[in-house]
Amino acid sequence: MAVDGVSGTSTSQMSSSRATIADNFDTFLSILTTQLKNQNPLDPMDTNQFTQQLVQFTGVEQQLKTNEFLETLMLSGQNTAKSDAVSYIGKEVTSSGKTGELTGSNAAFWAYSAEANAANATITIKDASGQTVYNQTGPLQSGPGTFRWDGKGSDGNMKPNGIYTIDIKGKDANGKDVKISTASIGIVTAVDFTGDVPVLTVGSRRVTITDVTDVRIPDVTAPVEDDDTDTAA
Repeated sequence: MAVDGVSGTSTSQMSSSRATIADNFDTFLSILTTQLKNQNPLDPMDTNQFTQQLVQFTGVEQQLKTNEFLETLMLSGQNTAKSDAVSYIGKEVTSSGKTGELTGSNAAFWAYSAEANAANATITIKDASGQTVYNQTGPLQSGPGTFRWDGKGSDGNMKPNGIYTIDIKGKDANGKDVKISTASIGIVTAVDFTGDVPVLTVGSRRVTITDVTDVRIPDVTAPVEDDDTDTAA
């Protein structure tokens, strides 16, 4: 798991801006002090003008305090976001997409959601080269569901470990297309903070944390070798 320090590009930019304001603040104070020291006692600075300069002086000081507060707030937010992302490790996450990973110890696992009952649905699984390795047809109920593929192809042979994609199409009793969305499911094993957004490692896949739609504690008692789907062959 790669974890960077809390300092980043945005922090450096804010520190640079604060340093610039501080330099301007010191310059302003030096000019104001010099002006007061060298003014003509017989013709002193106009009261309104002096008051205006003091207001500017106070405004710059407040800007410095505001920047310090914002920087502290930003660093606190970064630490909280990283802590939240780390808590994903070991959890089962669902993310938008069609890919799933078949390994020696785990079946490929997907989630889906059908907008209506599909009287006739077809599940197609393809390998990384785009070749169809598995087909299944049958009715599909509306709402969310899951599909677990044990790796056995339509030809009866076990397929090699790797990344596979799923596609589910369905039609209702009147022959109209039913919209069916799919999502990938897997266990998070690491978190990468090198980018602007934390990226989760799910098997051999990398999933941006913003693509995660569901997080749960994995059910270790669920069998991994059996098909678990709402379709009937």
